[in-house]
Amino acid sequence: MSEIQRKSVEEARDQLLGLLEEAEGGQSIIITREGRPVAALVPIEVFKSIDREIPLLPLKGQGRGLWGKNSVRTLRELRKEWDR
Repeated sequence: MSEIQRKSVEEARDQLLGLLEEAEGGQSIIITREGRPVAALVPIEVFKSIDREIPLLPLKGQGRGLWGKNSVRTLRELRKEWDR
């Protein structure tokens, strides 16, 4: 597997057709703004294979009472266990 390319927003805009061809060929490209990564152009197979996050809002309230009446104390006790 080859190293992931990095392109600035301006480079990506100017080279978009070529970058799309590279993505079709299996190459991923990181797009940066002022040196910071802001987006990725990846082959569609990679995108489709990513596990999607499940929204948490439907679970709202489902854990009520899970940690007992004092969740802070329960979490402290659990952390102490990990420190042993």
